[in-house]
Amino acid sequence: MNCNYATFISVSFPPPSSVLFPKRTSAILTPKQTLLARNVRLRVRASASKGDGNAQAANWSQWVPVGSFAADKVFRLIAGATASPIGQFVAYPTTFLHSVDPRVKLVWLLALVVLPARSHIIMRFGLVIYLTLLSMWVLPRNAWTDQLGRVYLLSGLLFITLGLGSDGVPALVQLRTPPPAMMGLPNLPVSLSGYAYTITKLGPLTFTRKGLSVASTVACLTFTVFQSASLCLTTTTPEQLAFALRWFMLPLRYIGVSVSEIVLTLLLSLRFISLVFDEVRNIALGIVSRRINWKQLTVMETIDIFFNYFRRIFKNIFSHAEQISQAMIVRGFKGDSGSHKIYFLSESSFGMVDAICLLFLTVLIGAALLSEYYLV
Repeated sequence: MNCNYATFISVSFPPPSSVLFPKRTSAILTPKQTLLARNVRLRVRASASKGDGNAQAANWSQWVPVGSFAADKVFRLIAGATASPIGQFVAYPTTFLHSVDPRVKLVWLLALVVLPARSHIIMRFGLVIYLTLLSMWVLPRNAWTDQLGRVYLLSGLLFITLGLGSDGVPALVQLRTPPPAMMGLPNLPVSLSGYAYTITKLGPLTFTRKGLSVASTVACLTFTVFQSASLCLTTTTPEQLAFALRWFMLPLRYIGVSVSEIVLTLLLSLRFISLVFDEVRNIALGIVSRRINWKQLTVMETIDIFFNYFRRIFKNIFSHAEQISQAMIVRGFKGDSGSHKIYFLSESSFGMVDAICLLFLTVLIGAALLSEYYLV
């Protein structure tokens, strides 16, 4: 037997005659007996062997998973997921959406949040198709392929989950009335219009009209919110969005709302989003570029790399936040948002394109309201 590791365990026991079976009521050891008690030891030898013929002492180290987290793929996925401009302004290619007034864009965003919940299912999917075509026209190819794929995946999972889970599992309810055949009554005829509450069955699950309504509402609303916000952030600078929000919130100053502080917070948040995604991507690219041999690392070493990765992200983010605060102090910011002047670079103007967008929005809202009454 080939022994790779050997461990010697020493355990000391007192003399059994004096402790387990005392002859006197007061068993007090003399100094000589104490020395002898220290020398009474029990030696136990334990070994872990590595061999094919020894079935009792198996090598437990081979069952420890090594490289099971596929850490290299995770870091490559993180580096690739943040490669597309998420929430960042894209100045090229310039489209008509870049020239639309930011106040009109905010009105569109509010309408696109409400319309999927208050319109017919045809209008919901029509909004999804419209945003898809608009994203393919406005955004660069590498941006819309990545964004649409991820948003469609999330919306599809929500549609399947809610469609089969909302009304898919029938309740075990026993009818209180006997069937018509027992009472001598004829069965009711099937509806001539072909209406059926159950659309399809997938084993024990059932896809009903209620599930279709709930799933389409949630999936279309999720897609509309994510993609419309992405389009707005991609074609509008942070200064323009802050100006539009300030224009809408100016009347709230008369009731004590700190409009300047809210606008400054929004402007800093929009500026900080790009820094966060850049740090996440750059640190992941740094780990991938070092070409670590993940197969030779243990599970704890792999977890330690992930913890160091998140620690480095937060450390760099806090460092950027401190640099931004120091830059604001150098530029004269003293903590009072009302007295600090915010430069929006360029004032927005209302033009013909904005009027056409508002007219189209009015038509869309009217069609969504009428769809509830005329589309069944």
